Amino acid sequence: MKEINFVDLEGIKLGHAQNPKGGTGCSVVICEAGASGGVDVRGGSPGTRETDLLNPVEMVDKIHAVVLAGGSAFGLDASSGVMEYLEKHDVGFDVAVTKVPIVCSAVLFDLPCGDSNCRPDKSMGYNACINSETYKDNLNGNIGAGTGATVGKFKGPEYAMKGGLGTYAVQVGDLQVGAIVAVNALGDIYDSESQSFIAGVLNDDKTCLLNTEEIMISQYDKEKNVFKGNTTIGIIVTNANLTKAQANKVASMAHNGYGRAIRPAHTMFDGDTIFTMATNKVDADMNVVGLLAARVMEKAIVNGVKAAETAHNFLSYNNLK
Repeated sequence: MKEINFVDLEGIKLGHAQNPKGGTGCSVVICEAGASGGVDVRGGSPGTRETDLLNPVEMVDKIHAVVLAGGSAFGLDASSGVMEYLEKHDVGFDVAVTKVPIVCSAVLFDLPCGDSNCRPDKSMGYNACINSETYKDNLNGNIGAGTGATVGKFKGPEYAMKGGLGTYAVQVGDLQVGAIVAVNALGDIYDSESQSFIAGVLNDDKTCLLNTEEIMISQYDKEKNVFKGNTTIGIIVTNANLTKAQANKVASMAHNGYGRAIRPAHTMFDGDTIFTMATNKVDADMNVVGLLAARVMEKAIVNGVKAAETAHNFLSYNNLK
């Protein structure tokens, strides 16, 4: 097994657009030929688009893009720009009079980071698609949907840290599996390699990390009006041959990566969502795809936080060190 760049995954393009001063952005993964799609929503506060059609019983069997965006529900507008771009490039589900691009989306809450009136919109989504035409980098951190992401928010935004966008991908023989994720969690981020927490809720003087789970346990009998605005959103991309049902299962297995790297994960204040896009090039055991999906998702989460930079008064992993 070897590490590869996310942009080298077979059959996809990746593009970003962001407004660093506004503290928000979006990322898009495009598969012009169509990918088998799946989704698993675990958190209690999701913001999504076109997830129902990923149910295996629904008619449409291929999706053409997945958008990850900030801006809370306002950020769903970025998907309209992606649809416009794909229609202009003759990509979509053929309905005779035109082709309708099947664009799924999930958004995260980043309004307190930067200017709350700045949100991903149709123009930003379109620009992310333009960026995908030439983007060959492997940038993580304050880019795309991770531009305004934060973590460790149980004590409120003043004690939170900077999250970010992370990617990680591997290849085993001809099989490729990769993850892209915008890390915007209520909880803390754990790095299994160093066996330590690397970001999360800060102590009062912001010199070291506390433990969100321990704080929550100690306050089990109190109603906590926590800073409601989290959600880690991601995509597993693979070149494996998967049905819609299998793609949904892979998305479900990938949530193990959330559980390993985010503590706690899937709370009622998170909208944790993972999509799967399978480009159907290589025969592979879906169980292997699923276990690799969990591994790459865990690593992508850690990469996103480690690459993040301090912004809008949210301290980063590198500055905390």
